[in-house]
Amino acid sequence: MKQRECFRHELKYEIEYARYLELRSRLRTVMKSDPHAGEGGSYLIRSIYFDNYQDKALREKRDGVSIREKFRIRYYNDDLSLILLEKKVKDNSLCRKLDAEISEPECRQLLEGRLNWMRGHPSALVQELYAKMRYQLLRPRVLVSYVREPYVYGAGNVRITFDSRIRTTLYHRTFLEEQTVDISAAEIPQNRILEVKYDGFLPEIIRSLLQADGIRQQAFSKYEACRKFG
Repeated sequence: MKQRECFRHELKYEIEYARYLELRSRLRTVMKSDPHAGEGGSYLIRSIYFDNYQDKALREKRDGVSIREKFRIRYYNDDLSLILLEKKVKDNSLCRKLDAEISEPECRQLLEGRLNWMRGHPSALVQELYAKMRYQLLRPRVLVSYVREPYVYGAGNVRITFDSRIRTTLYHRTFLEEQTVDISAAEIPQNRILEVKYDGFLPEIIRSLLQADGIRQQAFSKYEACRKFG
């Protein structure tokens, strides 16, 4: 299991398409495209989020609870050869992420409610999810999909991403389907979600570019946006 030793800062903004084009152009003068994005500069992310029957994670987000956690299963470009179980811990604008790789057969068993294999798994994170699925009744609730365009900057370990085409499945019990049936969850589809993540400090050159654009921080949650339909 990978674990960040320290919390990272995480800031989110919703920006209009024209502002996205302008800001992206300026950031490209100092930042590099994340090599994981490939030649196209972006990739598809799909995340299956967990919540309990009382929608604890959703309610805590809406109520502004400062310290909270979410479990999700994540994979990229519909490639099931790499599937990650992730736990994201938020403390106001700080976040820490823990993850563990699971196989496709393990993932399918988990999503079908067949959990016995998780008890003796070598990953402590898998064992933790097993306990919380048993005793907190966590269950997979929704599939969130979006396209991410990422950029990186070495100083401060800065990562800036633009997310678009946010889509959601209506509540159903089947995941990892051959064909995903979903709908747009964005109120203004052309807008982008800008995320800024960094370690101990945000370099002045990046800060000045963001401030020059006049954008304001917002508490945006893709999970919350995608749960409005069920």
